[in-house]
Amino acid sequence: MREVLPDLLRWWEAGETVGMGTVVATFRSAPRPPGASMLVGPDGTAVGSVSGGCVEGAVYDLAQEVAGTGSPVLQRYGVSDDDAYAVGLTCGGILDVYVEQVSRETMPWLGDVAAELERGEPIAVATVVEHPDPERVGRRMFVRPEAPQVSRLGPGRSERSGLRTSTSGGLGSERIDDAVRDDALGLLASGHSGTLTYGPDGERRGEGMRVFVWAFAPKPRMLVFGAIDFAAAVARVGAFLGYHVTVCDARPVFATNTRFPDADEVVVEWPHRYLAAEQEAGRIDRRTVITVLTHDPKFDVPLLEVALRLPGVGYVGAMGSRRTHEDRELRLKEAGLTAEEIARMSSPIGLDLGARTPEETAISIAAEIIAGRWGGSGEPLAQTDGRIHRDDTGGFEARPRAASHLNHQQRRDARHAAT
Repeated sequence: MREVLPDLLRWWEAGETVGMGTVVATFRSAPRPPGASMLVGPDGTAVGSVSGGCVEGAVYDLAQEVAGTGSPVLQRYGVSDDDAYAVGLTCGGILDVYVEQVSRETMPWLGDVAAELERGEPIAVATVVEHPDPERVGRRMFVRPEAPQVSRLGPGRSERSGLRTSTSGGLGSERIDDAVRDDALGLLASGHSGTLTYGPDGERRGEGMRVFVWAFAPKPRMLVFGAIDFAAAVARVGAFLGYHVTVCDARPVFATNTRFPDADEVVVEWPHRYLAAEQEAGRIDRRTVITVLTHDPKFDVPLLEVALRLPGVGYVGAMGSRRTHEDRELRLKEAGLTAEEIARMSSPIGLDLGARTPEETAISIAAEIIAGRWGGSGEPLAQTDGRIHRDDTGGFEARPRAASHLNHQQRRDARHAAT
């Protein structure tokens, strides 16, 4: 919904009625992820997309109908590859689309949620999209995590207590609400929307009720350390990919807003101190990506000591030549890092694209981040088999670089042997 929210809010504030279709589940090679929405405005205008063009016409007609009747509909689109053109879903995937009426009467909460999103506050909106009792379809609950408490254990040490939540609305029973609240927090932590299945009264091993959770998490963070020309290009690409970008460098003459106009913030601080402080404040999570572009031991070794020990951080990449990489690994070993911790580092940073310019290098780094997030190989699709779109992994997986590289080589050898 986030990408269509400005238009939706404009019509909502004007008191208009809108039809909205939202992807709530996907199977096989569906082109759009859960949470993608399409609007049909009061003047017939279509905004957004649920399938990249495959079934937009069918969803458009259904959204117009639901906007008039007010009765929500859960509709499945998609058939086998052999007959895909009959429905229009040419990729052969399957989409479940929940279509509902949006107005001030049906969504009185929309303005408040939009304001929370504008402030960057996380919120999960859970909606019953399927239930044996039609009266429960469309019920909603709102889950908001509250900041955990931090207890001081001594200089430089702290401990975070369990996450507290506040909820409003309800899905029909206390049992359902309790089950959905816990699962919605998990989706919110990963930043991914999805559909959950339960028994009619929230039984975890049952079926019959499906609840779609919009997980509106703040933007994931990209931390760019080193105020160099490559950092400006990386910040530009990071902003384009939807990251909240921070550039950090200890040198005030280089770390300026003028040099990094695409960054959300520019910080003058020693990189390792800044990262440690952000971690202690709870602003680092598994969606966070860290790019170390300083390639200067006095900056990057203390920084990497902190970064490679962060629990669950999404990606840590460090720039430098092969010689710099070998020297860096040696220094990190001398600093006490284990082989497993060092293996979390992507160094030299980026995929082998033959990049030379800062802009090309930024694309190389972004490609590696994307591949790590979704489990991609980084190889040409023309030379791979299987599905193009992978399942939602819910975040990065820490994979030792050497093992990943070996798997790539094994696949290349297998292809050469086959030819």
